[in-house]
Amino acid sequence: MRMNNEIRKKPTNMGLPLNLSVQRAVRAPGAPLRPQIMRAVRAAQECAAVITIRIVGEAEGLELNETFRHQNHATNVLSFPYTDAPMVSGDLVLCAAVVTREAREQHKTLQAHYMHLIVHGVLHLHGYDHEQNEDAARMEAREIEIMTGLGFANPYSEMEPLS
Repeated sequence: MRMNNEIRKKPTNMGLPLNLSVQRAVRAPGAPLRPQIMRAVRAAQECAAVITIRIVGEAEGLELNETFRHQNHATNVLSFPYTDAPMVSGDLVLCAAVVTREAREQHKTLQAHYMHLIVHGVLHLHGYDHEQNEDAARMEAREIEIMTGLGFANPYSEMEPLS
């Protein structure tokens, strides 16, 4: 059952300091605007943060993934954490072409998929990971909690776990 994408629930961490920069290296029709990005970041934010989110094309996504993860393909989201709590700082890079393709393949709205990947990336900046089964379960549970709190469906309801 899909939840209404327009439900507006207020995040509980609005009082935490946040410096958010949004960069668009490519035209990305359907990508969320700054207010929606802010909403997703705020929902996942657990401490003060300085975050840059950059939406890129496939060439830049491929270059970054090759350089930093030694993978010969563009990926949906890359996270680059620089500092930990009490002041998290880092960059998130979303590859518009990959996000669009995945949303279509997974039968999700583009908005829901972008929001999930932003939440996923912000959690990585806060130290969450999915390398071990226990960590993956913890991260996925947190993502589900945040996404349903934002009015979206469970992003893993029709997918395999990350681990």
